[in-house]
Amino acid sequence: MGRRQRRREPETARIVSATHDGRGIAATEGKKVFVAGALPGEEVRYQRRKFRRNYDEAELLEVIDPSPERIEARCEFYGRCGGCSLQHVSDTQQRSIKEQALRDNFERIGRVTPAAWLDPLTGPAWNYRRRARLAVKDVHAKGRVLVGFRERHAPFITDMSRCDILAKPVDGLIAALSELIGALSIRARLPQVEVSIADNATALVFRVLDPPSADDEAVLRQFGRDHDVRIYLQPGGLDSVGLLYPETDAGPLYYELPEFDVRIAFEAVGFVQVNADINRRMVHRAVETLAPGPGDRVLDLYCGIGNFSLPLARRAAHVLGVEMETMLVKAAAANAELNGITNAEFRKADLSGIDGSETWLDESWDLVLLDPARSGAQEVSEQMDVIGPRRIVYVSCHPGTLARDAGVLVHEKGFSCVAAGIIDMFPHTAHVESIAVFDK
Repeated sequence: MGRRQRRREPETARIVSATHDGRGIAATEGKKVFVAGALPGEEVRYQRRKFRRNYDEAELLEVIDPSPERIEARCEFYGRCGGCSLQHVSDTQQRSIKEQALRDNFERIGRVTPAAWLDPLTGPAWNYRRRARLAVKDVHAKGRVLVGFRERHAPFITDMSRCDILAKPVDGLIAALSELIGALSIRARLPQVEVSIADNATALVFRVLDPPSADDEAVLRQFGRDHDVRIYLQPGGLDSVGLLYPETDAGPLYYELPEFDVRIAFEAVGFVQVNADINRRMVHRAVETLAPGPGDRVLDLYCGIGNFSLPLARRAAHVLGVEMETMLVKAAAANAELNGITNAEFRKADLSGIDGSETWLDESWDLVLLDPARSGAQEVSEQMDVIGPRRIVYVSCHPGTLARDAGVLVHEKGFSCVAAGIIDMFPHTAHVESIAVFDK
């Protein structure tokens, strides 16, 4: 107990290296100590906050001897807020960290070396995030409601007034949302606000555990009018979301992919890629790299609402999109109809449970696009000899599972990895989005 208590006192050490997510590793005896925000070569003062079996996590208290790579974080809440972890290094250095993480995962997990490394896909570093979930808490000690992201080292909500990574206009609405919710009778029964910023509107979905009063609804509507945002209430599950303001149907939220003359509608609480600018560049690279011709049949697995399927259908003979959620399959089909696309169809299937007997697997497919969740596409990769495409483009949100699946494709299924590279979808965070290309 005494030793553990001593470890809660501030310590000083030199940072000797860093993890793949940018945390500094302190030179200490015994367990490793990961210091968020510390850079290799720096001498720092830190305090251990979380104790794990093989390592501890620490809060950076002071940089005594800074690295030349260190820059001043733009956000005044950086260090406390857990939304960002890399604002203390330049955009270029952030991308270097992410690219090294991708390279290390390919080498260590997949034992695969891509023939070429693609230039990073980059875009605006600020005001890029169009989807977010803001936590809400009525904090009696502060006498007001806090709205924002969780703190880095504690489960509390960061006391913040704005967020420069959120897309406009929500970047400057944090303080206004705090004041709004503080004026409601259900201020203690409103735990989160979902943000969706579309090309045509901004939507705020208020999760309410108790029904708002008539006065509450009037205040919420006035906020919608004042800030030109749509207001939704969610009293239960996703199917309970209802529009409060404007009171008449304003049409679906949507984003556009002008290069392909595609408009994609989505729900206020539905999944979309969070970075609109990068998404357009990512879709362009995926379609350009997959290179479908007018006679090609394309299989788009984990297709979502059609983000890749519909642009691909503008170039290919036929596209089949497969997704495991019925709601997403219906949304993708509706988006195809919205765009007058008749050469794309969509089916429901649990891609984590395929065994090779599915009839659509052994249809003739020239090209495959994969865009799985963090768990990756292992089961699909193991069936790739049945599918038999000449090329695969794999878009990934986790370098570890991409590398694992690359190992299957290269060492077991006879593909070569011709290129890979990062997609900087989440600037100032350690999240690594990437793309890889495999040829038979």
